[in-house]
Amino acid sequence: MKRILAGLLLPSLLSIAFGLTACAQPTPTSPIVVIPDSSTFDKARQSAITPDVALARLQDGNKNYVTGNTLVRDYPAQIKATAKGQYPFAAVLCCMDSRSSPELVFDQGVGDLFVVRIAGNYATPDITGSLEYATKVAGAKLIVVLGHTECGAIKGACDNVQLGNLTTVIDALRPAVESIDYQGDRTSQNEKFVLLVTEANVRRTVAKLRTDSPILHDLEQSGQIKIVGGILDVSTGQVTFYDWNPPTTQPAN
Repeated sequence: MKRILAGLLLPSLLSIAFGLTACAQPTPTSPIVVIPDSSTFDKARQSAITPDVALARLQDGNKNYVTGNTLVRDYPAQIKATAKGQYPFAAVLCCMDSRSSPELVFDQGVGDLFVVRIAGNYATPDITGSLEYATKVAGAKLIVVLGHTECGAIKGACDNVQLGNLTTVIDALRPAVESIDYQGDRTSQNEKFVLLVTEANVRRTVAKLRTDSPILHDLEQSGQIKIVGGILDVSTGQVTFYDWNPPTTQPAN
């Protein structure tokens, strides 16, 4: 009987001992930061942020994304907080590529960003109008035109692909290809050339927003918004920002 009882008790005792030992082990310090529900942007907070601070917020968020130290958000609470109104601090024009979601890449939550996505991240009149709404009407302080490495649309433009309605996209991106003075391989097989075209396309889109929209032009000239370009490296997650041809006019007082 003693042997039977010992056989029954021993596994339980070992389990308890193991559990106590496991509990006694130090747990690694978590790098994740919990942000309060109040971090959701409201009208006052949006009004107070400057274009430069908005850009710095995206830069910091991208660092979080690259290092894996992304913020923990209470999404149900943010949904409720933004149900009656939204006050995003920035707008992003980006590609439809699955690796380039701005909310992830910049570590932002519900109600933080206006996002317009199209293959090749170029500006149509409809998209330009959407960005006019985001800034002039809804109060965003920053516009980012976000391109990315290994862009299929850019590669298609380099090869002048013709395929159904995709041809319209290729035609819109071809000027960026043709703008590059490059004597080597000008196809999608040349990684260096593809990157040059990617950068040129972002730069041209930034310029197009400024020239095609008097509203955006005036907002930037007066210092109310900033328009910048960026390239996402899909192999690292890092975004490099470019301030191509910023306005020279001093902000209005």
